[in-house]
Amino acid sequence: MSTDAAGLGRRRAVGFVLPALVLIGVFLVFPALWTVYLGLTDFRLTGLAAADPKMVGADNYTAALADERFHSSFWLTAQFVAGSAIAGQAGLGFAVAWALRDRPGPVKRAVEGVVLLAWILPSSVVAFLWLALLDRDQGTLNALLHTPGFAWLLDHPMPSIIAFNIWRGTAFSMMLYGAALASVPPSHLETARLAGASTFQQLRDVVFPHIRGHILTNLLLISLWTFNDFTTYQITAGGPEGRSEILPVYIYNVALSGGQLGFGAAVSFLVLLVNLVLALVYLRLLRERKGAVA
Repeated sequence: MSTDAAGLGRRRAVGFVLPALVLIGVFLVFPALWTVYLGLTDFRLTGLAAADPKMVGADNYTAALADERFHSSFWLTAQFVAGSAIAGQAGLGFAVAWALRDRPGPVKRAVEGVVLLAWILPSSVVAFLWLALLDRDQGTLNALLHTPGFAWLLDHPMPSIIAFNIWRGTAFSMMLYGAALASVPPSHLETARLAGASTFQQLRDVVFPHIRGHILTNLLLISLWTFNDFTTYQITAGGPEGRSEILPVYIYNVALSGGQLGFGAAVSFLVLLVNLVLALVYLRLLRERKGAVA
């Protein structure tokens, strides 16, 4: 009887897990394997290669690694992640959370609502708002600065999309850090203040050690999201002259606009490997932190 009950329990467990496994297989595993396959072919959207693609082995990967345009896109993506995610969203998100930690309810809710608004709006709406803000002829920013005709998106495309992504994504870091700061014992901060510690010393010696795990988790998530962000295409489409063509935009331009699906799939797989490396680095730091705490 016990054996039958155990078998029934296993079947029920499999029944509960099976739908999730099917979804993972259909929407994650199969697309990943299909991308690997396409990356080994000369598949194109048009022409003979579309009707009868040929296996080319690692040619697409070697071509991508030797492509100056790929190198430029990778460097621009590194700048985009460092500027908008690590320095921008994480830094500004923590600053807002720290400034609001002791503020009264109405003020805190008002500021959080304004910051959250940029995060919950559809990406296309946010992109349109920034196009209106930075427009050369009738842009709001030029009107405020009294600089009519200044082409922000043409002259400074990377700073423009970095500022756009900071404004759009700071809310997540703000919420995560706000929850993390609530776990810092107030008595520790009060003791540090009574000892004459400055704000910087309080952050360094009291706050950051308590929320280090939250910081690493936040950096992992926003780095991966930013590394794979495609919304900037609606702002600059990678231009002018490829000066804001980060890797997701580069893949789109090569694979869909250029029709080189095989080559684009190979670049996508290289981007996946970079994401895995980033994730492994952050996870190792998290494990080291847990080991130190234990």
